[in-house]
Amino acid sequence: MAEEIERKFLVDTSWRPQRAGTHIAQGYLCREPERTVRVRIRGDKGYLTIKGKNKGISRLEYEYEIPLKDAEELLQLCERPLVEKTRYLEDWEGFCWEIDVFAGENAGLVVAEIELPSPKTAFARPSWLSDEVSDDARYYNSNLIKMPYSQWKK
Repeated sequence: MAEEIERKFLVDTSWRPQRAGTHIAQGYLCREPERTVRVRIRGDKGYLTIKGKNKGISRLEYEYEIPLKDAEELLQLCERPLVEKTRYLEDWEGFCWEIDVFAGENAGLVVAEIELPSPKTAFARPSWLSDEVSDDARYYNSNLIKMPYSQWKK
């Protein structure tokens, strides 16, 4: 069993990438509240990911590398729009942060995620973090298909 423990934060405008990012295109074959099934192309590799229902900041997650051609074909079966983003990795005080700069219908959204070994793990907050959105379902990638960031009332 694989458990993902993740916290999400908005990123303020002071953040700048420290290294090159990786383009990600992802879509969903299933977006039920109890489970999601995601297809992702990250760089030149394909992945299939199954995630269970969120329980706070935790959920079950199983991810498998699949042939790139299979991922390209499976993305054609996914709901639209696909989620497009560039992912940057930032090391900060013993943790690796994933900063996603969204494109397409979610352009303007920048979210940082940190995976933790337990829900109670303490971590230092980088100065470029803004509000925590871990419990706000609008920021789930699977929900950005149904209601893209560009359609939110500001």
